[in-house]
Amino acid sequence: MKFFEIFKDDNTWNEKSIVGFAAFGMMVVSLVVDIVTGTLGREMPINEFIFDGFLYIALGAFGIAEVGKIWGKK
Repeated sequence: MKFFEIFKDDNTWNEKSIVGFAAFGMMVVSLVVDIVTGTLGREMPINEFIFDGFLYIALGAFGIAEVGKIWGKK
């Protein structure tokens, strides 16, 4: 199974990008839910610290991945 190859030490997957994409996906889902519930007239409060947590994880994961590409093995 390809999914379990992520957890091996010698793989070609970039785990930082996977975590960053998952956090970004959760941010998009929460924003879409907020927009949909707002248009229906029902407010669904999304805690700011949870959204900020996903934001920091996504920015950190993508930033670390890019720095790794710049200063990585040559």
